[in-house]
Amino acid sequence: MNDKFLSLLGMARRSGKLSTGHDAVIASVVKNNASLVIVSLEGSERLKREITHACSYGGKNIPVLFTEYTTGELSQAIGIKAAVISLDDEGFGKAAADKYLNNSERKD
Repeated sequence: MNDKFLSLLGMARRSGKLSTGHDAVIASVVKNNASLVIVSLEGSERLKREITHACSYGGKNIPVLFTEYTTGELSQAIGIKAAVISLDDEGFGKAAADKYLNNSERKD
């Protein structure tokens, strides 16, 4: 796995700073633990709507990345199948957003 963004997600998973799946991500957002939410390419419109709403509800301003990575690619990076994940550490969240937005290796 050469992609720095995906490698960072794996590192966050190993350090326990990652929530996976709809319910866990929503719980993380509600508790204000999430610093960044990531949605895979195959995330349904309903999932995208619910996540966007949760991340902005009540004055929250948690960024959401709608990525071009498939669920399989994200799942391989973190070791768990999930279409939506949250980074529950501000450092990991900022680094992941930066790597995704500035990653020339990313497929477009």
